Amino acid sequence: ALRKLRLSGMAATLESRLLEAQSERRAPIDLVSALVHDELVRRQDRLLARRIDEAHFRDRAASLDRFDFDFNPKMNRRLVFDLATARFVEQHEDVLLLGPPGTGKSHLAQAIGLAAISQGHKVAYREAHGLFEELADATLDGTRKEYLARMTAVPLLIIDDLGMRKLPPTAAEDLLELVMRRYERASTLLTSNRPVDQWGQLLGHQPTATAILDRILHRAEIIHITGRSHRLQQAV
Repeated sequence: ALRKLRLSGMAATLESRLLEAQSERRAPIDLVSALVHDELVRRQDRLLARRIDEAHFRDRAASLDRFDFDFNPKMNRRLVFDLATARFVEQHEDVLLLGPPGTGKSHLAQAIGLAAISQGHKVAYREAHGLFEELADATLDGTRKEYLARMTAVPLLIIDDLGMRKLPPTAAEDLLELVMRRYERASTLLTSNRPVDQWGQLLGHQPTATAILDRILHRAEIIHITGRSHRLQQAV
């Protein structure tokens, strides 16, 4: 009956909870309370798993616990952990992680995204080239409006590795449209190996790059990651 009512959390622990209640002589209300708790935990776990699947992280195991802060000790560790509370998502602020390849930008971005999901927020993770490819495909098949609506609505959009690959000719306009739609309505986290003064060259259009940065930097936390590359160090 519990499974028919879609109370699988209760059904999974019913036998053990009954034995527990009998051995400890618990009151009926305590048994019911324990079963309800089990159901809520199961539903929360399923919700988190579904949101992690929907985010499309490249590394679902990314966490701040696995990040070696001592490798680049100049990083603002306090700010990183503050971002992991997801308060910036609630306040519709943006984040920029800037630094050379291999310094952990993608790991940090995904760790912050996973932390935001654990705080109850929906997240979408896209590598920059993948985002622009999806936009191009949506434009071709006539679903661009719906795609932009989905990407506008998500509370935290992570755009990773902007500048790692050559961008398509429409990248500047596409990114500007996304940023304008999300400005002060939702949070965007961008990682890039290029400093912001090179974004005009990166995007191929200085006025558009200026308009993007004008909105992103208005209410943004910026983390400059300097130092050595983790990957190069491990290869030595």
